[in-house]
Amino acid sequence: MIRLIRHIAGAALMLGLGTGAAVAQNNATTDLRSLDTENEAMVWQAVGRLDSAKGSYCTGTLISPDLVLTAAHCVFSGIDLVNPSDLTFQAGLTHGTAAAKRQVSQIEVLNTYDPANGMSAVNIRTDVALVRLAERIPTHELDPFVVYSGQLPKGPVSVVSYGKGRSEALSRQDQCQVVHTQTGLIALDCDLTFGSSGAPVFTHLNGRGQIVALISGGGSWGGKDVALGMILPEVVGALKRQMRANKPAPRARVKRLTVGGDKSGTGAKFVTAKGS
Repeated sequence: MIRLIRHIAGAALMLGLGTGAAVAQNNATTDLRSLDTENEAMVWQAVGRLDSAKGSYCTGTLISPDLVLTAAHCVFSGIDLVNPSDLTFQAGLTHGTAAAKRQVSQIEVLNTYDPANGMSAVNIRTDVALVRLAERIPTHELDPFVVYSGQLPKGPVSVVSYGKGRSEALSRQDQCQVVHTQTGLIALDCDLTFGSSGAPVFTHLNGRGQIVALISGGGSWGGKDVALGMILPEVVGALKRQMRANKPAPRARVKRLTVGGDKSGTGAKFVTAKGS
């Protein structure tokens, strides 16, 4: 599930990001910092660690009481989709304590994502998965983040993630820059490492952060290492429709009805109303 964050060299990168104008930024990129206490992490507790039963993990974000957004490659083992019950979401995990912990009951990935095709431009654009939690996390406990619905906004962004060497607490890069965009792809100068896959990229225009992209992996642009991600609104909309269509039917529950408090009855019993 956890994939080595690879560098896309030469032609492969140019295929995805080789044309179009770079997005100019005047703000300085900041360093990654650990949110070591629950107080520091509180604002970001809807971001969590998505753990595999095999011991690997990615970053995921709660976008509704029962839906977590992450990278598609995080829910595959090789070319096979993992069993939902093998995944656990630990929201806001900080040094062994999670704000909420839930098993996963459903996974959806678009059929345009091919786990055998590596980090191609097509795959990065759709490297997005939605997972449904087996039990909702009430909004009074955790406030989900919203997926930004407009065009990529101007200005700096931030990233909140887990990663190698910082797997027990969230880390935040308060400010990093979009250095290039091209046909649904985005390149950023944000820090990333193992476990950063699926990490949300936030815009902070108009109040609370909204998710504009997810971290898919790493490459190079202009001779510098960059994080690669995708523009989200259309992909997330398609995944929500797919998830509703494929939602498992609830199990039928049979309740046996008895009369007079007799709990030993083996079936429903009916009485005739008086006067009939």
